[in-house]
Amino acid sequence: MKKYIYAMMLVLTGITMMQAQRMIPGQKGFEISAGSLSCDSPWRNYYVNLGLTANGKNGSYKLWALEYSHQYSKYKGLRLPLETFIAEGGYSFFVVGDCRRNVALNAAIAGVLGYEKINRGKDLLQDGAKIISEDGFLYGAGGRLSFETYLCDHLVLLLQGRIKVLWATDLQQFRPSAGLGVRYNF
Repeated sequence: MKKYIYAMMLVLTGITMMQAQRMIPGQKGFEISAGSLSCDSPWRNYYVNLGLTANGKNGSYKLWALEYSHQYSKYKGLRLPLETFIAEGGYSFFVVGDCRRNVALNAAIAGVLGYEKINRGKDLLQDGAKIISEDGFLYGAGGRLSFETYLCDHLVLLLQGRIKVLWATDLQQFRPSAGLGVRYNF
């Protein structure tokens, strides 16, 4: 009978004292995020981002991501599609949060490499005008400020504000964006 009582006490103590371990060094995560590139028409100017994270010490982590962004530029009533395919890699630093890592604010810096396509590669428009900007490779740096909160032990909700500074582009050099995301830590 004592065995059953001790076993029951151990189980009850374990349940009441158990807390999830979050941001364990070496833990990996898969993240999906999407957002808007402009306030004018957020449903037409958007990005989708897929990423992997590897946790380091003190709530910081490495990140690698692939991103597709799509936006429109207006010209005499026409909408010209501008598409960008980007790969980025960087590091996110823990800024502030609670001691259990339920809520955290992280700041990240990343290197960016990609390719941009203007008007799906067509340089002549319907009215005979020619686009002088060309498709091509681009590179640069990116920054991200993310508010992260755990929904459960493995699921994290992200609220992000981001900016990319791109060189070798004929379009906007500074590209701010804001979005929401979800990360699954495994």
